Amino acid sequence: MKKIKTQVGIIGAGPAGLTLAHWLKRNGISSVILELRSREYVEGRVRAGLLEQNTVDIMNDLGLADRLKKEGIEHDGVNLSFDSERVHIPFAELTGGRKITIYGQQEVVKDMTDAWLDADEELYFEAGASEIVDFDTKNPKIHFKHAGEDGILECDFVAACDGFHGVGRKTMPKDNYRSYDITYPFSWLGILANVAPSTDELIYAYHENGFALHSLRSETVSRLYVQVPNGESPDDWSDDRIWSELSTRLATPGFELKAGPIFDKSITPMRSHMIDNLSSGRLFLAGDAAHIVPPTGGKGLNLAIADVKHLVDGLVSFYKHNSTDDIDNYTQMALRRIWRAQDFSNFMTTLFHKQEEHGSYNYKLQKAKFDYLKMSKASRTTIAENYVGLPFETYEY
Repeated sequence: MKKIKTQVGIIGAGPAGLTLAHWLKRNGISSVILELRSREYVEGRVRAGLLEQNTVDIMNDLGLADRLKKEGIEHDGVNLSFDSERVHIPFAELTGGRKITIYGQQEVVKDMTDAWLDADEELYFEAGASEIVDFDTKNPKIHFKHAGEDGILECDFVAACDGFHGVGRKTMPKDNYRSYDITYPFSWLGILANVAPSTDELIYAYHENGFALHSLRSETVSRLYVQVPNGESPDDWSDDRIWSELSTRLATPGFELKAGPIFDKSITPMRSHMIDNLSSGRLFLAGDAAHIVPPTGGKGLNLAIADVKHLVDGLVSFYKHNSTDDIDNYTQMALRRIWRAQDFSNFMTTLFHKQEEHGSYNYKLQKAKFDYLKMSKASRTTIAENYVGLPFETYEY
């Protein structure tokens, strides 16, 4: 049986696990990463593409932003539409210069993986973690299998960054937390298309046919979404139907949607999930293992990186100052931002998705919120602050 020893055992080689490993290394703390999937699979997963200011700052600080600086597309605003009427939210103007950057999650993963492996650090792909034991002691262990061989990763702490279905969340004692869940009555049909973006900044649109979002991945690849009923399949939507519906839902005076070859279609269920305790003994959860938000607010990846920031604070304090205060407060610090992100994601989701027919009470409330957004700088500032990501010091009270 293969045995490995390190200070922090990390499960999951997504943005959370990789960021944690790099950040710990900068502080002289060793870690080993176990990843269930192959490298090709992990680096090929098309996921989020919106990086908050905090996330970009962290990547810069860790020396992982060389390609991001060259290929990332900065946005200092977003367009919000309701019944073909559009409002622009100028992020930089309303937040003292804070922005977002469009850069695919898979590109973040590639950059961090390359840097980790180029430094001869340990990352085991296709290494399924099957069990986490002794996490209520000072010597937790992760049982895994790699290349047909059983293994044990012995460590001081376990960081489970392995998603909703991972062994980390499943290991948490059920009497240790409360779970909160919302399943929205609609999904997103998302496409990637080989066509230049039709707009310089993202467009969120409410339409009587349903929500639509115009985003992008590069100067030649567009990322777009339409609201569809739960249970829909990508096969239900021809390319012509998709472009026709996008054109209708995104329409405003003077705007013309560019169409092109679609090379990827997928369905994303819209749901929220979180638990109110992110640790048990020396087991800590981060990212999707602890919370899921609907993609409407662009918070998923960024919230995972924020978890890591608080976890790093605790681990550095433990190893460098022999203090457990920060690690004991990990859940408390992380939850402040998680609840804020849950609220903002819910706000954006309920504002821009069709829930009832025009003229209904719920529709009138949606319209009233949008009208207030048009007239109130304070309302626009609230959206801008939340969208670009509130500074970490905001939560240190």
